[in-house]
Amino acid sequence: MSAKTLFALVDGNSMYASCERVFRPDLIGRPIVVLSNNDGCVVAASAEAKALPGLRMFGPFFEIADVCRQHDVAVFSSNYALYGDMSRRMMRVLSEFAAEQEVYSIDECFLDMTGMPDLDSHGHRMREAVLRRVGIPTCVGMGTSKTLAKLANRIAKKQPKWAGVFEWDFVTPAEADQMMAQIEVGDVWGIGRRLSEQLQAMNIHSALDLKRADSRRIKRQFSVVVERTVQELNGVSCMALEDVTPSKQQIISSRSFSQKVKDLNTLTASISHHAARAAEKLRAQGSTARLVGVGIRTSPFSDVAQYRPYIVVPLVQASDDTIEITRAALAGLRAIYRRGYLYHKAGIVLMEIGPRGIVQSDLFAAPPDPRRQRLMQTMDTITRQFGRGMVRLASEDMSQRWQMRQDVRSPRYTTRLDELLVVR
Repeated sequence: MSAKTLFALVDGNSMYASCERVFRPDLIGRPIVVLSNNDGCVVAASAEAKALPGLRMFGPFFEIADVCRQHDVAVFSSNYALYGDMSRRMMRVLSEFAAEQEVYSIDECFLDMTGMPDLDSHGHRMREAVLRRVGIPTCVGMGTSKTLAKLANRIAKKQPKWAGVFEWDFVTPAEADQMMAQIEVGDVWGIGRRLSEQLQAMNIHSALDLKRADSRRIKRQFSVVVERTVQELNGVSCMALEDVTPSKQQIISSRSFSQKVKDLNTLTASISHHAARAAEKLRAQGSTARLVGVGIRTSPFSDVAQYRPYIVVPLVQASDDTIEITRAALAGLRAIYRRGYLYHKAGIVLMEIGPRGIVQSDLFAAPPDPRRQRLMQTMDTITRQFGRGMVRLASEDMSQRWQMRQDVRSPRYTTRLDELLVVR
């Protein structure tokens, strides 16, 4: 008799804040918040910060600045180089504890625990290894489906009595149902806000309600993916990761400038950066794009003359090549750029996205150069191993004035030699 399928979902607790604490032990126990691009909004907070009255997640930072000063909150700009590298280290450690690993996000991964003995001890060994070797505290949730593993992780994190590790077999079926009744349906993996509202209109308010729902009715009312969620809540593993995180049909990369810019070189560097980032995302999901949209704009909150042009540039054939996408984006930028304006934001949009293996060839165009495909693979490998920005197009370096504001960014301890931690 084969062992039942079992998944573990491991995630880093308050990942961004935990990364900051690894190199700053003086921050242990102190509330921490991490800000978004250009230090605009709060995008992450430690448990201590979330417990503070008046501290709102995802709101403008200036609205809670006084609260942060009052409660001695440590405030950091987003340090993506540090967080990405710490994530890779965490995933590398976790990969040693299972035959198969599926990375879901920067702080989460699924592990195949099928046939693993003594799950409680194994879960605690994983947590201890990540904490000792990387410095990131984690929680582990296990279940016979990925949806159940996600819910188990939530319980492991929210209920201290489980000491960071929970598996549904630790409790009786009646106790499990009681736990699910306490979890709102919107907190189930893959059930977003709009879908949650529709389910509540059908008197489905909790994870238990969804578990007990008629799967055929759910399929008729919504989709096969939601029907699979019902089955997964009943312990039947039937949902692949791509069912919940489908390939994007549009990829957008844009950012406001830390200061207004007016010269073409600065805009060129910014658009080149966004094109490279979007192409990297495109390759990561195994897709190609046929259209590149380019937009620049002045500030809507300024009294000066307004200018908000946008243009779409078609590619000769669908591509995921950074060089081709950047060339098209810069051609669009040159077409819409006008002197005399103070620009506040620039960005690109990749559209008409499809699978990489299904590309309509152009009879009059040369086929893609396999050497360029290998070049893109090499660039992605370097990015994964050493961090973003180690290899880039020369046009990205035409100006540094477009870089986002990061007034309180911590050092990039693990990816920059000139920012290594010095112990005296």
